[in-house]
Amino acid sequence: MSNKKGRVFSGARPTGRQHLGNYLGAIKNYVALQDEYNCVYCIVDVHALTTVETTQNLRQNTIEMALDWLAAGIRPEESIVFIQSHVPEVMELHTYLSMVTPLGKLTDLPTFKEKIRLHPNNVNYGLVGYPVLMSADILLYRASAVPVGVDQAPHIEFARETVRSFNFRYNCDVLVEPQMKITQVPKVIGIDGVQKMSKSLDNHIEIAATAEETQKRVMQMVTDPQRQRRSDPGNPDVCNVFSFHKIFSTPEEVEMVNTECRKAGIGCVDCKKMLAKNLNASLAPFRARRAELEKDTDAVWDVLMDGAKRARVIAEETMTDVRQAIGLP
Repeated sequence: MSNKKGRVFSGARPTGRQHLGNYLGAIKNYVALQDEYNCVYCIVDVHALTTVETTQNLRQNTIEMALDWLAAGIRPEESIVFIQSHVPEVMELHTYLSMVTPLGKLTDLPTFKEKIRLHPNNVNYGLVGYPVLMSADILLYRASAVPVGVDQAPHIEFARETVRSFNFRYNCDVLVEPQMKITQVPKVIGIDGVQKMSKSLDNHIEIAATAEETQKRVMQMVTDPQRQRRSDPGNPDVCNVFSFHKIFSTPEEVEMVNTECRKAGIGCVDCKKMLAKNLNASLAPFRARRAELEKDTDAVWDVLMDGAKRARVIAEETMTDVRQAIGLP
């Protein structure tokens, strides 16, 4: 542990079974970071309450996400994996941080404006204060680094400003400014070939899907829109199927598709079948591990509960210092 660079924190809303966009954009990075950092990974169920209309699937979505994380290679014996609401100190810190946060800063964030656009009839207090709770998540565990894509950079800068505001207000150095660890998050386009992969758009491929389900979804993928017939040459540069080949197929296969598609040497159907085969082969070890974990979900809950206990040790130390800095009796 002493050889690690520091502590990393990252959290994700419990959206249930994860899709290829989640896997390529976040989960693979979570797994890789464990080799260099002490990692704290949180399923942020309280954050989910800001936009959900019903919580009837929240528990199931949480365990499905945990299964995917663990099957993908997150190691709970090394990393802390837990559920946000199981560490109530985060809500206390969120309250204290809200006292040093100007409302204008929150409403000026581009992500808040986007949330209003998506949920115009549910602009609640929690939605406005979402970045404060996110800051509390990070600062509670005194994370030295937070992996984010460029689009999330404003939230980390907001957390850094919050640290400065708190420490200045209470004349202390209790909270630690996290550093942004910018990650190259690929924009994974869904099977519609247009929008970012998303469950809400039903254009996703679940990583835990069966081989048959995966093939069915791949065969629905939109290819080069200009290619109408098998005899028409295609353009891999604008074909979403080809973008997945570059990730899941061998270099030789990628080169073959790139060459043959341009001269109509391979049709879209065969191209998709090859991708489905390679995608299923790539995900087979993950799916086997997940199937084993799914046989004993009680053990997965135990992992999450143990993670919360370990997280609370850090949280309680931070909150002791925070309360003392504020001057609370």
